[in-house]
Amino acid sequence: MKDTATMYIPTLADMLVAHERIRPHIHRTPVLTSSFLNGLTGAELFFKCENFQKAAAFKVRGASNAVFGLDEAAAAKGVATHSSGNHALSLAYAAGRRGIPCHVVMPRTAPQAKKDAVIGYGGRITECEPSTSSREEVFARIEAETGADFVHPYNDPRVMAGQGTCSKELIEQVPGLDAVIAPIGGGGMVSGTCLTLSHLAPDVRIYAAEPEQADDAARSFRAGHIIADDAPQTVADGLKVPLKELTWHFVQRHVSDILTAGEQEIVDAMRLIWARMKIVMEPSSAVPLAAILKNREVFAGKRVGVIVTGGNVDLDRLPWMNG
Repeated sequence: MKDTATMYIPTLADMLVAHERIRPHIHRTPVLTSSFLNGLTGAELFFKCENFQKAAAFKVRGASNAVFGLDEAAAAKGVATHSSGNHALSLAYAAGRRGIPCHVVMPRTAPQAKKDAVIGYGGRITECEPSTSSREEVFARIEAETGADFVHPYNDPRVMAGQGTCSKELIEQVPGLDAVIAPIGGGGMVSGTCLTLSHLAPDVRIYAAEPEQADDAARSFRAGHIIADDAPQTVADGLKVPLKELTWHFVQRHVSDILTAGEQEIVDAMRLIWARMKIVMEPSSAVPLAAILKNREVFAGKRVGVIVTGGNVDLDRLPWMNG
């Protein structure tokens, strides 16, 4: 396995180039506020709504940067990845825009809404078991068979530079933030946030939020080295993957803390936002609000950017439904 000494670490210039490259293919998503949630938390919350993004997920930023940065020879062979959902459908979206093949390995347990979206964008799915080891084993076979360019869901400098464009927009839309919080699984969004804010707004504190039942990033943060769980179980299906070398490079240097929330707290936060803000978000996106509600003293009196990472949810299987 490579370490960061032998991997390319994306720069601010990469992020700025990415933003220009992907501009025709993404939305500049809105920032919404809620006086009710401000009152409940004691903070001023500014929700950067990537659930309104193309493909309903922030991951279309990194995927588009990777796809549209390929030369013609590489693009002709297509792209390939493994993903529980949002990166898969985002890569399929970007590949479809460029007219190239997209091969995706997905856990058989991934939400049907995400599988349907991948297929709808023209992606070709191969299923695997819901573990990191199975995912990587099946993917190695698909990559060898197709010769497609591997676009890792997060441990890829092109992807990280693309994800960094989200917080660039956020600080342009909301000056004077004290903190930004985003969900963390593999760390693509958080590391992109670190990349951008450490250069453009170094006084803004960066927090990550994680499910208690998939808290390998929080344990890694405290231990000082990557700890990887193979198959954690959580309602936040997008946050089950471990940190990798490139994302860890940014997390260990720039994140102030990683806060966790329990399963019921995540579901309650998701339902609260649906009810009070009338926006659809998936469980992974609710983890930051759950963490804020659980740690009010950290954020009280602060202006806090909250990155809502995606809105791809199976409406027939909402987590507060019985059965």
